Amino acid sequence: MRHTSFRILAATTLVVVLCAPPTHADSATAVITVSATVKRNCLITTTPLAYGSYDPVGANATAPLDSTATVVLSCTKGTTAAIGLDGGGNANGTARRMSNSAAAFLNYELYKDTAHTDVWLNTGDGMLQIGAAPSKDPRSFTVYGRIAGSQDVPVGTFSDSVVATVNF
Repeated sequence: MRHTSFRILAATTLVVVLCAPPTHADSATAVITVSATVKRNCLITTTPLAYGSYDPVGANATAPLDSTATVVLSCTKGTTAAIGLDGGGNANGTARRMSNSAAAFLNYELYKDTAHTDVWLNTGDGMLQIGAAPSKDPRSFTVYGRIAGSQDVPVGTFSDSVVATVNF
């Protein structure tokens, strides 16, 4: 009987040894460096500038026709930018012009201010200088358009395409 008891005791001890957690005498550490680069970026969109009807013999015989459009800019936080508007596809020197299918032209201008005194251009001081973006949220900037009164133009639909550019 003693021999049988010894076998049971040996089997019990073996189970205890196999279930014991491993022990670690030492350890070491290392640091993983994590990095990313946030780049300056801006996205620009626009809304149309639709003047509606220009009446060269009535309402606009002497008075201008005004309208507005919007430039919407979203930039990386802290990015400074300048927005420029080119002369359009029908420009003649510095004069912006809409054209109709009969190659007639209707002069207009785009301004940075409600008083229609600060012309919005595509270079230098003519660009709209905006401060650093306070966040990535979109910001809207109004384009003030004006068609001068008393232009002698034929009946028709006039249009132009102006390219808005953001430099950052």
